Amino acid sequence: MRKFRVTLFVIVAYLLITPFAAQAAKINFPDILGYKTLKCDFHMHTVFSDGQVWPTTRVTEAAREGLDAIAITDHIEYQPHKEDIPTNHGRSNEIASGAARKSKLLFPLGAEITRSTPPGHFNAIFLRDVRYLDTEDFLDAMKAANDQDAFVFWNHPDWKPEHKGWFDVHDTLYENGWIQGIEVANGGGYHLNGHKWGLEKNLTMLGNSDIHAPSMIVETTPENHRTMTLVFVKERTSEALKEALFKGRTAVWFKDQLIAKEEYLNAIFAASVELIDIDKKGNNTVVLEIANNCDLNIKLKRTGTVGPEEIVLPAMGKAKVNIRVRKDARTIKLPYVASNMLIAPGKGLPVKLTASAE
Repeated sequence: MRKFRVTLFVIVAYLLITPFAAQAAKINFPDILGYKTLKCDFHMHTVFSDGQVWPTTRVTEAAREGLDAIAITDHIEYQPHKEDIPTNHGRSNEIASGAARKSKLLFPLGAEITRSTPPGHFNAIFLRDVRYLDTEDFLDAMKAANDQDAFVFWNHPDWKPEHKGWFDVHDTLYENGWIQGIEVANGGGYHLNGHKWGLEKNLTMLGNSDIHAPSMIVETTPENHRTMTLVFVKERTSEALKEALFKGRTAVWFKDQLIAKEEYLNAIFAASVELIDIDKKGNNTVVLEIANNCDLNIKLKRTGTVGPEEIVLPAMGKAKVNIRVRKDARTIKLPYVASNMLIAPGKGLPVKLTASAE
């Protein structure tokens, strides 16, 4: 009875908030390096595996939360609702595809290959036919996905601490080219090994919600958003999205952090942060007004000797900073590290703010 009451509460709460959340969120991250920035979630579940919602609900939630592309990745092997919803691989994608088109969401066909750890769980997207992944042998399933030119990534690699690690089976996948990506963040969890291996082995780094229950996010904000992948595409098409994923052009927005290769974080910082006003107060003080035009509260820690020890540039906002300078100073150089823009585990992005003091 207790379980029933909790489930009923979730359903009622979801029905209550949904009518007030029709306005799609606008997520603000800049286009960079000549690419368009798409907001994506490639890991979610419906009642056709172990999720709690109908497939079209996943589309409604994603559109409401400002996403550009999603993949429904119901489990091949794990279907706890099969007494009520018989096995029909790919059916959740069929049901949701029309709604995705109406919402202008890119919607690659996806599924999750679910095995014990090791080897673990893997998502395949841009499939042509999910049914070919339903094989007894794990490696046969992975080969079947790759034979369809799917993009395949390792889900939540640190999920089971007693089994986390890179094993022989992962060498086989990697050496055969059967794994192209890895989750650095999954739902509310950061995966240290996913981050480390993504960099070491040049795997595309991803962040996804892995959502099972209804999404309770009414308003997407820098403090309250789903874990997602930013993908830098040549154009807003499924083909361009796939190309970008295979090339590794991604960043992960996880809680109050952005995680990516240094070149992409450098570009995001340069496109987002702008000195908009400089005011000299007397001979020794300069006031800088700095704008941040993205949805990350950028946290700066000083690495030099000039400027405040810490600066927070509020998302889509401005910060004023008082700088003590020499009387004859002509240029102000402020070396900092953006501590929540991670270029490696525990390592923030080095940045430099430069302004004229004249």
